[in-house]
Amino acid sequence: MNEGFVLLSPTPMHAPDGFFAPWLSIVGWIVTVAMVLLAIRNTRTQLGERQIPLMGLIAAAIFAGQMLNFTIPGGTSGHLLGGALAAILLGPWGGVLVMTTVVGIQGLLFQDGGLVVMGINIINMGIVTSFSGYFVYQLLKRRLKGNTGTLVGGFVAGWVSVVLTSLFASVELALSGTSPLIVALPAMVGVHVMIGVGEGLLTAFALSFILAARRDLVTGDTAPGQRSAAWVLVGLVVALAITLLAPLASPYSDGLERVAEVLSAPGDVEIPPVGFQPPGSPQFIGEAQASPYEILPDYTIPFLGESGLSTILAGMVGVLVVFGAAYGVALVNRRVTRRRELASASTPE
Repeated sequence: MNEGFVLLSPTPMHAPDGFFAPWLSIVGWIVTVAMVLLAIRNTRTQLGERQIPLMGLIAAAIFAGQMLNFTIPGGTSGHLLGGALAAILLGPWGGVLVMTTVVGIQGLLFQDGGLVVMGINIINMGIVTSFSGYFVYQLLKRRLKGNTGTLVGGFVAGWVSVVLTSLFASVELALSGTSPLIVALPAMVGVHVMIGVGEGLLTAFALSFILAARRDLVTGDTAPGQRSAAWVLVGLVVALAITLLAPLASPYSDGLERVAEVLSAPGDVEIPPVGFQPPGSPQFIGEAQASPYEILPDYTIPFLGESGLSTILAGMVGVLVVFGAAYGVALVNRRVTRRRELASASTPE
């Protein structure tokens, strides 16, 4: 392995600082801030009373789901990204807010992904996945009616969002001089084509579960008799319960990490083949930089060490924090809209 590469990021696409050029990281932050501001403005009239708690629940569920890595043949792993699912339920701008909350807290609280490159991480995992997943889903839903359209659309949307995200990451690595595009593109896309299948299946499964439990959240129909507090509490308990499975997650490296390992390895290092190992000299030049601080590093409680209990408790803390943050963003946004509406209505013409 290249001596410059240090394993820091336990989940796919959460790039650490040092993988992307500083100028590209600055551009990433500018684009992200602009898109988040647009998302806040565009969701003011889209988020009703039902969507406000739903936004918190989706963010919490995606955070919990991202802790469960599943094994991919060839010695790597993947997990739910969730951008497509969030966009299907909340629209692309709502999906952007949800994923920004999740990725931001993962970086700030758990040191999962770099702070300097957080803008690029949000673009890749939040903006690209939300918009690509939403439009693919809508395209298929118009052609395939009923539950079939929902589930097939969800699967394809999830798959496309992951593959397209890997394409964006490949171009960003090439622009940064970290890895040539001719090497990074087949490596990243090749792995994430397989990871995307898992994303698609998880997205379709989540939609089928929601259709059975709260069909109105998918279809948009009214559901008389549904008390908001009850289903919010149940959903939050389910998200917390998912973290109990975190110690059973796959031990293998994730997609981005796996690509860095293989492309950084000298030719004589034996690594299980995944179909993209280049011959000869290392083709990846990236030095992951450690976070300047630690709060709950690598999803653990520091005084409990690296144990199953530590991971579960850290995950539960994350679920509650992400839920509160996403719920708070939606609530404040909605209240600002109401105040403006009342001020407009009270202004004499």
